[in-house]
Amino acid sequence: MTPSEKIDQLIAGITDWRGKMFANLRNAILEADSEIVEEWKWMGSPVWERDGIIAVANAHKGKVKLTFMYGARLADPEKLFNAGLDGNERRAIDFLEGDKINARALKQLVRAAIEYNQGKAKKKAPAARTKARKAG
Repeated sequence: MTPSEKIDQLIAGITDWRGKMFANLRNAILEADSEIVEEWKWMGSPVWERDGIIAVANAHKGKVKLTFMYGARLADPEKLFNAGLDGNERRAIDFLEGDKINARALKQLVRAAIEYNQGKAKKKAPAARTKARKAG
C-alpha cells in the first residue's frame, strides 16, 4: 500500500468532523505545490515533503493537529500557528470542531516551508562537495 493509500484509509476511518477536517487540510497542502510527496512515517503519521519534511498531521481526541517541522523559522503573518509556540523548531496548528481553514494562508505557509527546505538543501550542497574534494 502506498503512503497516499494509507492516508486515504486513515481519513476514511475517521468518521466524525475530524475526518473531513483532515481531508480538507490534505487537499490544501497538496494544492500548494504540485511536487509535494506524501509519506507515512512514525508508525502511522501522514507526512508531506518537498526537499525535506514540510508538515505532519494527526487526529487527536477533540482536534486535528498539523505540525510544521521548521515552523519556528517560518513567517506566519496570518497567525495560523496556535500550538507548540515555545518549541525551538516546530510549530503547530490545532484545528477544533467548527474551525474554518484559511486555505490561502495555509498554502502560503506550506510554500514558505518548501522555500526553507530548499534553502537548507542549498547550504548543505557546497559543504558536501568540499568534503568530497578533501576525501579524494
